Amino acid sequence: MEKNWPAEYSGRGGSYYELAEGTREIANNKNGFIWNYCNRAGISYRTYGEFADNYKPNIPILKNHFCNYYTGWDLSVRDTVRFNQWKKDFDSLVSINALPHLNTMRFPNDHTEGMRTGKPTPFAFAADNDLAVGMFLDHLSKSPVWKESVVFILEDDAQDGPDHVDVHRSPVYIAGPYVKRNFVNHAPHTTSGVLRTIELILGLPPMSQYDAAAIPLWQSFTSKPDFSAYDYLPESVDLNDKNMAVNKLSKQSEVLSFSREDEVPEAVFNEILWKGIKGINSAAPSPRRAAFVRVKEDDN
Repeated sequence: MEKNWPAEYSGRGGSYYELAEGTREIANNKNGFIWNYCNRAGISYRTYGEFADNYKPNIPILKNHFCNYYTGWDLSVRDTVRFNQWKKDFDSLVSINALPHLNTMRFPNDHTEGMRTGKPTPFAFAADNDLAVGMFLDHLSKSPVWKESVVFILEDDAQDGPDHVDVHRSPVYIAGPYVKRNFVNHAPHTTSGVLRTIELILGLPPMSQYDAAAIPLWQSFTSKPDFSAYDYLPESVDLNDKNMAVNKLSKQSEVLSFSREDEVPEAVFNEILWKGIKGINSAAPSPRRAAFVRVKEDDN
């Protein structure tokens, strides 16, 4: 999708559902996605909500390689519910020694529904998402396959708004016995670099020039494993908290469509979230979208 998203995000053509999630064949890579590469290499795989919506796969290669009761995009379903759906499937596969090598999973609720009245607050949405991730790592790290596992956790839509420093920044978390603990990797990496790391672990070739040229996250790994498990922390935010105010922000949120991912206008939604959290009279920061920054140094 590297070749398609710049045109869509810049408003120069196409839409998210025409360009991604495998729903438009002409937009797909001619050699397939990572699951196609796994299939050709004899590597087992399974997906949970990623490229599988409405309890069915979006692309043929995922037929019989998805959990048919795992909930895809549906913000009315908590991510902690999705965790339990995954847990049921995971435990059943482990019990018969049939767990696939590559597993992809979607926890979507950190998208939130803005300030829509009667819907969970952005804090409740994000807390549910964080709790689900913690519960997932807790369960996986106490399972029989932990010694052979590695988990990559990426933020979706990182370009959709600035954090406290820059719109170009995005967190990625890695967990596993051979991952350095209490370590922050400050090297510049990309999502393609994460994909390249996964390919190298599975013994797959790069799928395009983008992941071929990407730098894998080798600095984050160690040859001295730490097999200790993770214990998730209970939520400190009430997951039942709802938006109660009726104001400009709630009315703006009400007319937005959350029925599919990335349907809402980026700039409008960012401002709703910022003002809803920071105060209705606060000024939302403008995103920086420059690909390159020219720095001029004084000769002296």
